Amino acid sequence: MRFSVFTASTPEWTPAQTVQILARQGWDGVEWRVTDQAEAPVPGFWAGNRSTWPLSGLEDHLPAMATLTAGAGLAFSAIGGYARCDDRSNVERLVAATAVLGAGRVRVTMPPIDPGANRDAFAAARRDLAWAAGTAREHGVAVLVELHHRTIVASASAALRLVDGLDPAHVGVIHDIGNLVIEGFEDPGYAFDVLGEYLAHVHVKNVAWHRTGTRPDGSTRWMQDWAPLREGQADLGAYLAALAAHGYDGWVTVEDFSTAVALEERTRDNLDYLRSLTG
Repeated sequence: MRFSVFTASTPEWTPAQTVQILARQGWDGVEWRVTDQAEAPVPGFWAGNRSTWPLSGLEDHLPAMATLTAGAGLAFSAIGGYARCDDRSNVERLVAATAVLGAGRVRVTMPPIDPGANRDAFAAARRDLAWAAGTAREHGVAVLVELHHRTIVASASAALRLVDGLDPAHVGVIHDIGNLVIEGFEDPGYAFDVLGEYLAHVHVKNVAWHRTGTRPDGSTRWMQDWAPLREGQADLGAYLAALAAHGYDGWVTVEDFSTAVALEERTRDNLDYLRSLTG
């Protein structure tokens, strides 16, 4: 397996700092966050993130993305796009940019759940994804669907229903154990078997649930929060072992949104931990 970092989780670093530090620590690759974001007085994961490339005018930034990445000796694990599958113009823009960069794969996001309209939303997403897969084929790349809580593909089973029958050379699934601790968890070995050739990419983070009080009926109220890789509820050792047993030998991309440890120490320790689990 090869290890990379998704830059949504490195908001304090500029792109140049990101590749320099990751290369020095021994990471194999980087997964750039690409989206138009809000400004923020302090860099954050979702606003003011300094390691994010803008979607607007993306084409003008491609030479710098390529030069920085290759110059540090890193590979692209994928492009972390945020264009939703029904935003066809921006999906096509991301697909084309991925081809120019030689990055191979790009994430396309799925609709959130919408009570009363989920069946229609799922059918529409299937049509949009089929179109995206065709566009990806024309460019020689693949689009990726991430398992994500509060969306129509919170589980591997749901994702298979969405992608089944499409060309796995040009559409695949990102299995994300952290998201699945929140919603959609299925036994990893079973999930990998279900996805089969559609298992194209892996994201790793961790989550812990905490008691936050009681409801009016007296029952316990719970809330999830991001946790360091070593401390969350997902058993990452068993998870990576299940990946290996399945025969997966691709990218494992870390997106650690915990903040208990300073960023540079966090990324260094995450790589040491993952290597200890796979060595």
